[in-house]
Amino acid sequence: MNNKAKNIIKNISYTLSSNLIGLIISTVVLFLVPKLVGVEQYGYWQLYLFYSSFVGFLHFGWNDGLYLRYGGKEYKDLDKGLFFSQFYMLVILQITLAIIFFVFSFLFVVDINRQFIFEMTGFCLLIVNVKYMLLLILQSTNRIKEYAQITLIGKVLFFCIIVLFLSIGIREYQLMILADLTGNLIALIYALYCCKDIVFRRISSFYFSFREALENISVGIKLMFANLASMLIIGVIRFGIERSWNISTFAKVSLTLSVSNLMMIFINAVGIVIFPILRRTDENKLSNIYITIRDFLMVILLGSLTLYYPLKVALSAWLPKYSDSLMYMSLLFPMFVYEGKMALLINTYLKTLRKEKLMLKINLLSLFFSVIITFFSTIVLRNLNLAIISIVILMAFRSTLAEILLLRTLKIYLYKDIFIELIMTLIFILAGWYLNSWIALVLYTATYVIYLVNKRRNITVMIKKVKFSLKA
Repeated sequence: MNNKAKNIIKNISYTLSSNLIGLIISTVVLFLVPKLVGVEQYGYWQLYLFYSSFVGFLHFGWNDGLYLRYGGKEYKDLDKGLFFSQFYMLVILQITLAIIFFVFSFLFVVDINRQFIFEMTGFCLLIVNVKYMLLLILQSTNRIKEYAQITLIGKVLFFCIIVLFLSIGIREYQLMILADLTGNLIALIYALYCCKDIVFRRISSFYFSFREALENISVGIKLMFANLASMLIIGVIRFGIERSWNISTFAKVSLTLSVSNLMMIFINAVGIVIFPILRRTDENKLSNIYITIRDFLMVILLGSLTLYYPLKVALSAWLPKYSDSLMYMSLLFPMFVYEGKMALLINTYLKTLRKEKLMLKINLLSLFFSVIITFFSTIVLRNLNLAIISIVILMAFRSTLAEILLLRTLKIYLYKDIFIELIMTLIFILAGWYLNSWIALVLYTATYVIYLVNKRRNITVMIKKVKFSLKA
């Protein structure tokens, strides 16, 4: 096994072990918090998580531009003086935006719970975006070990504080939010240490490098808007549900979405490693690598759908207050199949090929349909079932359209595979919605076995390629 293969395996092991612990923490918190706190308190906690999920876009593409422009470079080759100035210019911007959040909350938000959530989102904005710049510098320069450590520190601290609060009888969502902010703050402090040769320099070396900032923003803003539009596809629907129904309904739908998104923790972990590797890969080899990764990924994602059936039974028994909302899991669970393929494979390739504008167009089109569907399902018809099923339909539409356009660029033909995967998810949804859980499990498992038999040649080739690359 050569050094390159060893480094790839080492980096994947760092991110997977970090995200395995993160997955365990997320799972425990996901199952423990709604069990012990009231539905309303859990709803406000989810509302904070919903709002704070968008703060990462208020760097206006600055961080993404650094990631795209310097991805694949060695950390030691970076211009530390330039990055020092960029870092503190971003800090000044984020402090200004946090102050605006507080002023807006004080003047215009009437509800005391939403006012508190909005103010804490301002704190989150400052901490997360500053940390995010340092994380992307580490990720793009392949310092994956430090990246994984920083990510893990925040999650472990948050988990410890949450467990402490719950064990002594504290159930208020406000303190859960403070636990999240504390975890992120300590993670930021460690990130500052990991990048100390960038962050801690003589103040005399600071200069306002507006040209560099504008170049980073001009490069990153297309990716940022693409990511924002991507989040808003589901975000608009969630916002519509929160406005048209009550906070308890929002809490129950959010729980189901959170369960469906657990798999994304692992998928994003692998994507972190793949991007800098692909940036250093000859473009002529990208098509073959795509087919290999895709075959491996889809076998895992489609197989993972079988986890829904025992998970639903366990959740229904553990969280009886949410049992009426768990029926929507059969509609939403396949979401991670399309989100996973999009995040790990399609988006990574589009970023490698510098197709951020195409990503933006695809996500904006999907967002346009999301707004229309949300308007009719939550305002005109007030149909919660329609609003929820539209989420997975929009995810499937976006993933399929993006992959078709990417396949044209790579000059490969996989349209049959896309069609088969759509049929399999449709079978899963219909079986889960209309049939008894265990009958549905048998039906979908049989369908999956047929899929594996049909793909056996591809799987054999894929295994041989992986073995060859490890020996080379």
